Amino acid sequence: MLSVKRMTPFYTSKEDFRLRLVFAYQYFSILKGQEVFQFVPIEGKEIVINMKSLQVENLGEVFVFQRGSRFIRLPLYQLLLISDLHLHLSGVLEGIFHLAPELSEPQAREIEQLIGELERENRLRMIDYALENNNRQLFAELTEGMHTPNVQTE
Repeated sequence: MLSVKRMTPFYTSKEDFRLRLVFAYQYFSILKGQEVFQFVPIEGKEIVINMKSLQVENLGEVFVFQRGSRFIRLPLYQLLLISDLHLHLSGVLEGIFHLAPELSEPQAREIEQLIGELERENRLRMIDYALENNNRQLFAELTEGMHTPNVQTE
């Protein structure tokens, strides 16, 4: 089994409902065992994805990978079958189209709550920093509008 080590398109273009991912030297590499083989654009150099069906259209495209004087020639359909290429393609598509998985309402509320807690903790750390450095202006900005519990002073 092969695994994709790096897969970053050198160039992308969208034509109608097709997305072309073009690869160049050092932007695509695979692992075979413990050895890294680098993509070389001798034959095929692009993956064409139908954005309506999310299917790869040019399955016959032959990709060549090199390590020293050894070469591996793989048609795209075979590369999809014997590697984790589909996972990397999903990641590339998410990055290009900023696709995010749909979250359920409870998940979204939990994430929002966690972000709020992190922001509060960060604000408290910043207040501590302002106090340690005797930065009155930063302290005033950070504590402005904060609700503080009733504290009795003697």
